[in-house]
Amino acid sequence: MTHAGAVSSPAGSAFSTAIDAALDGTPLRAYQLRVAMLCAIVAMLDGFDTQAIAFVAPVLGELWHVGPGRFGLIFAAGLVGIMVGQLTLGRLADSIGRRPVILFCTALFAAGSLVTAKADGWIMLLMLRFVTGIGLGGATPNVIALTAEFSPPRIRATMITAMFAGFPLGAAAGGYLSSHLIPAYGWQSVFILGGLVPLALLAFLVPALPESPHHLGLRGGGDPRLARILARLFPTGVPEALQNWTAAAVDRAQTAHAPAASVTPAPRERLFGPHRTAMTLLLWVAYFNSLLMIYFLMSWLPAVVRQSGMPLDTAIISSVFLNLGGAIGGVLLGRLSDRYGAFRVLAAGYAAAGIALISIGAASGSTALLMLLVFVAGLCTIGGQTAMNAAATSLYPASIRATALGTALAVGRVGSIVGPTVGGLLLASGWPIPAVFTAVAAPALITCVTSILLIGKRPGV
Repeated sequence: MTHAGAVSSPAGSAFSTAIDAALDGTPLRAYQLRVAMLCAIVAMLDGFDTQAIAFVAPVLGELWHVGPGRFGLIFAAGLVGIMVGQLTLGRLADSIGRRPVILFCTALFAAGSLVTAKADGWIMLLMLRFVTGIGLGGATPNVIALTAEFSPPRIRATMITAMFAGFPLGAAAGGYLSSHLIPAYGWQSVFILGGLVPLALLAFLVPALPESPHHLGLRGGGDPRLARILARLFPTGVPEALQNWTAAAVDRAQTAHAPAASVTPAPRERLFGPHRTAMTLLLWVAYFNSLLMIYFLMSWLPAVVRQSGMPLDTAIISSVFLNLGGAIGGVLLGRLSDRYGAFRVLAAGYAAAGIALISIGAASGSTALLMLLVFVAGLCTIGGQTAMNAAATSLYPASIRATALGTALAVGRVGSIVGPTVGGLLLASGWPIPAVFTAVAAPALITCVTSILLIGKRPGV
């Protein structure tokens, strides 16, 4: 079974190993930081647009007389769109490249957000959230993969988690901005801002965002973009091994009777090949449970805090502490991952997340204690998920990296739908708040165990 466009020569795989070794032996360049910064801005806008519907839901519920049931369908439509984007566009990027897919996804969620400002009913809003979600979901695995492939392996987890901290920061900033925009300019202003800013960003992305050198190397041809990228990555001189490879690649591309490149198995075969099936399934279990916890907290934390008797402003601020903890936690856990090993750090982080969740359920009457626990929960769950994205890049070769990330995120997206749904059912059935948070802590234990089982796993060829 073959996959069109997924052609990779053995030399291409050797090139991927060679460029990683070369990057690891040279200082971090401003060029690499610029690529990571551009990806971080995309992630920030992705976080803003992903959470935009939650910011306007209370206002639209009153204006359109739409109850929680229908808004639940709207939320679900956006999440399903994100899942579709992660499944399809991650795989597409492994065939045609990271850059075109990131540009397409940015344009898609920008256009979807702008058109959403014209929505005049809940059905139209539901359809638009699905379409916008495809762009939002497709961007995520590709900004992670592109950042990974420009980063030295010695600090790769730190680079990825620092970049993806833009996502929770975008969500937190969106909440703050929306609280000012909606009273002054109406709910439409949130989506107008969420569309205009990424469109403006495209003006910088088109000329400035490069293609992944790993992807270009895996094609096995003499693409002139690769030589330009290598010159930027190694301004004092391209390592001899890479010079020899690119020269040989040009010769192969220009030789009419060059031997045909070998064809890699289709991505699904590579995800479930020998010695990789158990690893992939364990990663999916971790993603499912991690995103289940995160979306339960993002969906229900303010309501639960308010229900526990605390003031409304405290309930709203709890979400800010959750996302702030996530942004800081991603960078912190990423740095620790580079030093001590990703899945060792994740196992400890998710164990701490379970303790924090149980403690949140038991906390009452102390705002300071609650905010501290929420911050720790965000650090270990949202931050843990960001660090897990970085860890996942180390498990798969560049030829299927975006496919693997996109598929794992799509499986996790199922968890993101299950978490708020089950949480709502438990609360509606009268479960005490401590019991609900104890139940939600169970996925933290599962993710801790799967992280332990993933320690020491290595990518195959």
